[in-house]
Amino acid sequence: MKRLVVFVLCCALGAAIFCCGKKKEEAPKREGAPAIGDIVEIVSGDGRFSTLATAIDVAGLAETLKGEGPFTLFAPIDSAFAKLPPGAAESLLQEAPTLKNILLYHVVAGKLTAADLGKIPEVATLLGVPLAIMPMPGGIPMIGDAVVVIADIPAKNGVIHAIDRVLLPPPEP
Repeated sequence: MKRLVVFVLCCALGAAIFCCGKKKEEAPKREGAPAIGDIVEIVSGDGRFSTLATAIDVAGLAETLKGEGPFTLFAPIDSAFAKLPPGAAESLLQEAPTLKNILLYHVVAGKLTAADLGKIPEVATLLGVPLAIMPMPGGIPMIGDAVVVIADIPAKNGVIHAIDRVLLPPPEP
């Protein structure tokens, strides 16, 4: 199922690039390959994360995510933002403090590969709120209610896991 989702996303991306007449970019390198940049450089350079790249800038988290780390970023792809209620993504881009909290819920201190995540029930996010991890068949865990569509994208200061949903922290009591 996950491979089908990845295949469909790749086909849609390829069709969009072909229709727009743009040169097809290489997919991010995977675990074991040398990292090609820090987390912000990779997110900004990959067209699948354009909304996230904008959100990182608006929230003022670029310097943090360019830092030494290491960090694990659960990175919503653009179609994840489209799953939010109509106008929600645009509204969040106008509310930097709320956006910052949501993005901090997507970041963990330390470099955790998919294999590492499959062995633990939750992680502590930089927001200070735990995030549930659910092991799945095939070794790629679910992160909260999000499916990892691309795991283990290496960065010089950590690792990125592309996810299909924006993770929303639980409401404060």
